[in-house]
Amino acid sequence: MSKRFYKHKLLLDENMPPRSAFPRLNEHFDVKHVKDDLRHGGDDDEEVYKLATSQGRIVVTFNGSDFRPLAGSLPNDYGIIAAPSRWLDSTLDSKLTALLMRHSPAYFAGNFRTITTE
Repeated sequence: MSKRFYKHKLLLDENMPPRSAFPRLNEHFDVKHVKDDLRHGGDDDEEVYKLATSQGRIVVTFNGSDFRPLAGSLPNDYGIIAAPSRWLDSTLDSKLTALLMRHSPAYFAGNFRTITTE
């Protein structure tokens, strides 16, 4: 029996490229960029985290070290995913899409996850 598809909601941190750089991700999931789509550029990391939580979104960031302490600190935390900033947008698009396709919301909720080369 195949897993049921879940359409995750994501919030790209300000340090991430615009969502147009991730066509596969946009095809499958509800993706917003904190600055370009939601007009919250310049917000500190805690405010970005609160915004994501209030909207039921997983934060995706290159700035994992600053977001790690926030993971699980609010109720209804949908999670945080840290990505390597050195990857090409196309690599990040395929790796992030694959990760999200494999896991349900429970895998991310309240957790800090990283994408690696494995």
